[in-house]
Amino acid sequence: MIPRALMDGLVSGELDLAFRRWTRRMHVPGGTQRTPGGVVRFEAVDVVALDAITEDEARRAGQPLERIRDVLSRKEGDVYRIRLSYAGEDARVALRERARLTPKQRDELVAALAAMDTRSRRGPWTRQHLELIEARPSTLAEEIAASIGREKLPFKADIRRLKELGLTESLRPGYRLSPRGRALLRHLRSLDTEG
Repeated sequence: MIPRALMDGLVSGELDLAFRRWTRRMHVPGGTQRTPGGVVRFEAVDVVALDAITEDEARRAGQPLERIRDVLSRKEGDVYRIRLSYAGEDARVALRERARLTPKQRDELVAALAAMDTRSRRGPWTRQHLELIEARPSTLAEEIAASIGREKLPFKADIRRLKELGLTESLRPGYRLSPRGRALLRHLRSLDTEG
């Protein structure tokens, strides 16, 4: 997790370090992580001694040195110094705002949903999930999943697949359809009337 204050510092260029204690390495140099504030790139991930962290490094992490040492001393595993950079906006944010779909884009999205449905062991699910999210915005994933006899975690994994296409947005709590998702659902409904 990247705290909001650290993300803001990365975006402004004021911060570029984080310290974590892990029992196994969680990130590798060159990797990225999407956050609500944008994409973070992991420039370097090194094991360091807790008492080797300097005042300057603590400042670059946006926290007092004593707080960093106190928090890390309560956990198990190796201490990692992670050099971070802001890699830009999450491309899905811009994608989900694109509600004006060309016929080609609509066809590609319909094909992507059909492929997900075909690969599913439980059968078609994408349209049902889009309909549920439209009907129940800001509803806990657990409640929506239970309403169709599913477990929360597999349901959330499916919603993440829709989010990758720019069709849904995460809320606290729950989800909603993005403008792109609403446009696609209107198109799917129009196909029903044509058939």
